[in-house]
Amino acid sequence: MTTDQRPPLVDLGGRSPWSIIPALCLGFFMIMLDTTIVNIAVPTLVTELDASLTAVGWVNSAYLLSFAVLLLVTGRLGDRFGPRPMFVAGLIVFTLTSLACGLAPNIGVLIAARALQGIGAALMTPQTMSMITRVFPAAKRGAAMGVWGATAGVATIAGPVLGGALVESWGWEWIFFVNIPIGIVALYLAVTKLPTLPTAARTFDIVGVVLSIVGMFLLVFGLQEGETYDWGQVVGPIGIWEIVGAGVLVLVAFVLWQRHL
Repeated sequence: MTTDQRPPLVDLGGRSPWSIIPALCLGFFMIMLDTTIVNIAVPTLVTELDASLTAVGWVNSAYLLSFAVLLLVTGRLGDRFGPRPMFVAGLIVFTLTSLACGLAPNIGVLIAARALQGIGAALMTPQTMSMITRVFPAAKRGAAMGVWGATAGVATIAGPVLGGALVESWGWEWIFFVNIPIGIVALYLAVTKLPTLPTAARTFDIVGVVLSIVGMFLLVFGLQEGETYDWGQVVGPIGIWEIVGAGVLVLVAFVLWQRHL
């Protein structure tokens, strides 16, 4: 994720900078809600999709992995193409894949849809911070970031409660379908309220992208799946700690490469 240093000289047409907050926070609410809402449905998914507990565990792991791994890259994409189009694209991907998750006929399709949903989340998240940083004047920026942070807290806490109510009342599919009306409202607000911000004319660093994706994947996979493998061997002689160590080394190479540019 990148921090934009450009001044927040944005013409909102006389509107308050607070007008961008509903769209950004609704999108971010869905992202954080989906980090915890699935947990309560694990027993139901095992039974209704005839899946193993390990496979169902990947419903959450696939989402978190694709989300975390791509954050550095999607931050750069926001700098290059603008946070507004990246946020809108991420919102569309997230909403459509929420529909795909709810319609999934088996555990394999559900895991794949969740991985794509994580990509949508990764596209949105850096843009929310970039928009707030660049649109709000310094005196109001702290308050705006406070609302943004509170949104994450409320969504994370609400996930298990809302998930339990939805599974009990309407079935596991609704822990994903609930995102669709929220996503539609957020998309309308994003298209009508978010400004188009200046972009940075820079080349796309392919080497940096590859290093960041590989490094983050190894690190996040190792830390996330360590308990599953009892912090031991994963494939042959390769264990969790070797994977984590390799991830750290690749990320160090990424930092050195960035300093070289």
